[in-house]
Amino acid sequence: MSFSSEIKEELSKINTFSKKNLMEAEIVGYSLSFNSNKNNEIIEFVTENEFNIERIYKILFKLNIDYEPEIKRKVYVAKFKIDQLPNIEEFKTEEEIKAIIRGIFLGSGSLSDPNKKYHLEILIKNKDVAQYIKNVLKQSGIEIKILETNNTLYIKEGEEISKFLAFVGAQKSVLKFEEIRVMKEMRNSVNRIVNCETANLNKTVEAAVVQVEAIKFLKKMKKFEELPPNLIEIAEVRLENPEASLKELGQLLEEPIGKSGVNHRLKRIIEIADEIKKGN
Repeated sequence: MSFSSEIKEELSKINTFSKKNLMEAEIVGYSLSFNSNKNNEIIEFVTENEFNIERIYKILFKLNIDYEPEIKRKVYVAKFKIDQLPNIEEFKTEEEIKAIIRGIFLGSGSLSDPNKKYHLEILIKNKDVAQYIKNVLKQSGIEIKILETNNTLYIKEGEEISKFLAFVGAQKSVLKFEEIRVMKEMRNSVNRIVNCETANLNKTVEAAVVQVEAIKFLKKMKKFEELPPNLIEIAEVRLENPEASLKELGQLLEEPIGKSGVNHRLKRIIEIADEIKKGN
């Protein structure tokens, strides 16, 4: 089962069947979703989700609203008259507004697998409805954007998606979503650290190769013994410890020095080797 289906299964089990106003608000939400078509005051809601259709049938039954159930090639259909329901502007309380948004999301909302990406969207036909949803969610501290070309509402930020799921009442899904978010962020953090350490290690290895090559070149050219004692000492330590860091090399000297001191001496060896190469 997809993450979207799990959310809708959870939402379909929310018990609001003793509160007429919340059932009416939710049905209004369904009727405003992309999967509802209005024809001569008849709303035809179409869905492939069995949790959706079971809930909408139950709400219509509880509200004593006549409806026609149909199944067309694994697609469920519910037809009912909208004139028995209040207008959307009549719903004012927070719980009623949550019920409207829940109905709209159940009707035509979806959430991608959060293990792959964060993307919640709600398909809407009417621009005014899309703006209404955006406004009421903003009042509750939830940022949702509108794709102007087709009025689709969407959220790509993990925190905002989590707040939306909590708003419509999908508490279990919030916990699962947050668990996935934490694990995903931990993996990303570990990968960043590993990549950084790998990059630093590669730089250390590359620098050590250049240093060793310069030292071997000086030995080959019989110039090594002409180096100052401090450079000879660091050169010998480097040859004996090709994989050591600058800090580690400094600690191996008879009189330990810091990382910058080691770096300065090795750079000087490379410069001397380069000067000899140019002279030849």
